[in-house]
Amino acid sequence: MAFDAGPPRDCGACGRLAGFRAANRAAFPGWWNAPVPSFGDSDARLLIVGLAPGLRGANRTGRPFTGDTAGDLLYATLIRYGFAEGVYDRRPDDGLRLVDCAIVNAVRCVPPQNKPTPQEIAACRTHLAASIGALGRLKAVLALGRVAHESLLRTAGARLAEFPFAHGARHALKSGAVLFDSYHCSRYNTNTGVLTEAMFRDVFSAIRAELTPG
Repeated sequence: MAFDAGPPRDCGACGRLAGFRAANRAAFPGWWNAPVPSFGDSDARLLIVGLAPGLRGANRTGRPFTGDTAGDLLYATLIRYGFAEGVYDRRPDDGLRLVDCAIVNAVRCVPPQNKPTPQEIAACRTHLAASIGALGRLKAVLALGRVAHESLLRTAGARLAEFPFAHGARHALKSGAVLFDSYHCSRYNTNTGVLTEAMFRDVFSAIRAELTPG
């Protein structure tokens, strides 16, 4: 369930992404092949921000982090720490439900080679701002990777130099929300050992502690 409006299905703000989307619609007509909506609801206190939909993951299924290896780790961890309920089965109709948590990508459309340009990231920032604005109880934000981290800071009007990205970092923002950083849970990062399950769990343990009254 989306908690914000997001871009239209045929958004033309980024010509390169619109062209890639059209090519994928022709090649894979049964896939989602459109801007991927947010997942969660407006009561969430935790917002997770990823980079962009994976070609064979969210771009195929239409739900963030659904259908690829990154989602396997993310949703298993969310369930472990009580931020999701049900069974994750790599499909949007698996019945999985987020609890006090919402997910959105910094860029809503799949980019070639999973690499959006700075201009594409900036063009989609209005939708990231709308996502943040829709969460009236927001207390914590988790940035998965440097791109998400920097886009969040720019959305908040913060200086990047004051909040350097580092795995496991915690940043208190002027809005009152707390920004947590993690390496992205991509297959590349997990396969190379840049991010381990233990490292990822440590970040969520800190988030859970942040959201649990002392």
